[in-house]
Amino acid sequence: MKKQELLNYFDDELLEKLYSFCYARTNDSYEAQDLCSDIFFALVKAAKNKGEIENVYSYIWKIARNVYADFSEKRRKHADMVYEGDAEEIIPYIADEKMEDDSDELLGAVYRRISFLTKAYRDVMILFYIEGLSTAQIADHLNSSEVAVRQRLFSARKKVKSEVEEMAEFCNRPVLLDKIEYNIWGNGDPFWGDPRDVCTRQFSKHIVWLCRKKAMSASEIASELNVPTVYVEEELEILTKGTNGEYGLLRRLENGRYAINFVLFDKDVMEAANTIYEEQLPKICNTITEFIERHKEKYPEFPYLNKKVDLNLVLWQQIYVIAGAFSCNVRKILEEKYFSQSSCGKRPFNVFGYVDYGKDYGVGWDGLGADNVCGYKKINLDNIYITRIKPHFHCGLNMASDTQIQLAIRAIEGLDIKSLSEIEKEHAAKAIDCGYLYRDGEILYTKILVSDRKDMDRLFDISKGLQKGYFELDAEVVAEKIAELIRRNVPDYLLGEWEFANDLANAPVLDALVEILIEKGVLTPPEDGIGAEGCWMSVEK
Repeated sequence: MKKQELLNYFDDELLEKLYSFCYARTNDSYEAQDLCSDIFFALVKAAKNKGEIENVYSYIWKIARNVYADFSEKRRKHADMVYEGDAEEIIPYIADEKMEDDSDELLGAVYRRISFLTKAYRDVMILFYIEGLSTAQIADHLNSSEVAVRQRLFSARKKVKSEVEEMAEFCNRPVLLDKIEYNIWGNGDPFWGDPRDVCTRQFSKHIVWLCRKKAMSASEIASELNVPTVYVEEELEILTKGTNGEYGLLRRLENGRYAINFVLFDKDVMEAANTIYEEQLPKICNTITEFIERHKEKYPEFPYLNKKVDLNLVLWQQIYVIAGAFSCNVRKILEEKYFSQSSCGKRPFNVFGYVDYGKDYGVGWDGLGADNVCGYKKINLDNIYITRIKPHFHCGLNMASDTQIQLAIRAIEGLDIKSLSEIEKEHAAKAIDCGYLYRDGEILYTKILVSDRKDMDRLFDISKGLQKGYFELDAEVVAEKIAELIRRNVPDYLLGEWEFANDLANAPVLDALVEILIEKGVLTPPEDGIGAEGCWMSVEK
């Protein structure tokens, strides 16, 4: 059908479906109306264009998703830290491949060679031959000496002359970057600088992978990937600096080569590391199950501020610490017996990961704080997420602009429904649906666990008891194997980050433990993965 006929499909049923699509993806009906209006406006514009539509509903929903993507981007609270360099910048310097004159073909090959020179030589060549600057002007521009400029220019001339014919053939080779993905975890404060944000393109990921295997220079990487050195150099600079100039996925060595700057396991190493812990899972799970049974009366005795306390919610709050008890024993042995001389430089944030091979453990624990919200002096909010639990929020959430969280804060001591405005009632309904609130008659109460901030230090005291006297002998066996694996697969200069390698090895334990506890009836998971489970708050008046 023609695009102009698109308007014929605008009916109440379509409007309702589109509005339902928008409401599920926005905070309230006002935002949903705005998004829905944007989608219909885009459809109207599309209907004014010429052309054919093969499947009208596929076309409509494609536009809806595109508009929603734009809508989401506009409301992002933090700008992406992704490098958006123009890969076409070098094109003006490359001659037309179809030039008839032999000298023009040679000139085209020379320009291509320029793009493959290392940066120091490339800058000199372009400034001298393209920009027309003198050697003195170039020296001033590059903050270098004129002698150094002349030396580089002489060397570059020789390099271009000797390799131009080889380069002409090389440039016709295709660039083939097979897809490679990583699962990289972060530990600490990502707003200090998260180097993962500048490693989103396949080009970046391949450079990281090459530098993992051995330290490489820009020209070696360019030759390996068949990509002009100028692009490699720019990417190396970005990957080395990260988002804050202090912490990147690569490091530059004294010899000018680049090496990986974080623990990254390949598929085989990750599987071998996981197997070491998985062999201990039956013992770990039995010990933990017995421990919970012995302490199930003590857990709810903690002085929570909620009107009523559910043991299931308490255990979900504690499960991250409980599941980490065995790994904590292993970590202690690794530190004392195997890596006492290997210290990791303290930084606010660290990353570590493995090559994606179809297993994404998806574990995380995000926390944030705020001052002076809803009558409370200080507030801390935490949530965990694993296969069974979706996150309510990630680091960076602004509590002061999240109405559902504000309602949960206001409802700690009870919130009369009659005191709410119509829009607040709508937000309250969503807060109930996602597990922040529950209703008791005409009063709303906070469902997620709430404690006083003065008690935060002892919030996990019972669960931390598992770290002492329960796993020592088995932990010795695991620590020996993990230490051997780390020394084989982690560069010497990264041995100080052995703790993160141990965390990767321990990755399967949490999900496996949760599944067993659910099977035994100890834990009850939230419906559809989102609820009060695994989310809690500490407040100070």
